[in-house]
Amino acid sequence: MGWSSSSCTNLFPASASSHLLAVTDVSQLLKSPRLLFRSQKQKQCTPRVLAYYGLQKPPYKLDALEPYMSQRTLEMHWGEHHRGYLEGLNKQLAKSDILYGYTLDELVKATYNHGNPLPEFNNAAQVWNHDFFWESMQPGGGNMPILGLLGQIEKDFGSFTNFKEKFIEAALTLFGSGWVWLVVKRNEKRLEVVKTTNAFSPLVWNDIPLVCLDMWEHAYYLDYKNDKAEYVNAFMNHLVSWNAVLGRLARAQIFVNLGEPNVPVA
Repeated sequence: MGWSSSSCTNLFPASASSHLLAVTDVSQLLKSPRLLFRSQKQKQCTPRVLAYYGLQKPPYKLDALEPYMSQRTLEMHWGEHHRGYLEGLNKQLAKSDILYGYTLDELVKATYNHGNPLPEFNNAAQVWNHDFFWESMQPGGGNMPILGLLGQIEKDFGSFTNFKEKFIEAALTLFGSGWVWLVVKRNEKRLEVVKTTNAFSPLVWNDIPLVCLDMWEHAYYLDYKNDKAEYVNAFMNHLVSWNAVLGRLARAQIFVNLGEPNVPVA
């Protein structure tokens, strides 16, 4: 999110400016006698531009996850559903400047409103969740996590196999639409698998997300029909980016002391 504005004197009352669109038609305002002299002195003036959130691209080409997630799915899921949430959010925010200036993380938390979500919450959370989801995958993903991430998983789940089974079970037992996450629990100082319904994100409970899997039907139907198990296994075995998770864990450890991972003694 960002904004830009010209350095020229502002001819527009605050209520006339838009947070979403550039103001380009000044003909009516310049007919005012009060503004005539000023407009004559100021022939050229770059219109003021204000913007909310832009559509963030996945960090790979739309066909890069094939055959496990098709280009057709990315075009529909990212290009239509994700874009729709973003455009809906920007339209809501354009109606009032009360929420202007938040980062997207902050906007999700603010619109959650202590458990009484504001109208903007659903779109804000869906935009954040989808951005995070795309960045949770990579071409040639899956396999085993490495370094301290593997050690932390083994410490908190007993083994990587236990974690993987718990994550898959959470995905397959999620009722309706939602998300499955690996998070850092700040208070418990450990990793945990959690699932959320609809647009809800662990951000609102002050957890630190490390990876997420979209379990809305539009995420998998074109490629897997109703076979959710095949979709979830494809994510875990071929798509999840442990490199991204490792970086997120390193940042999380700035705020949460997770203790020393279990290290086998030779």
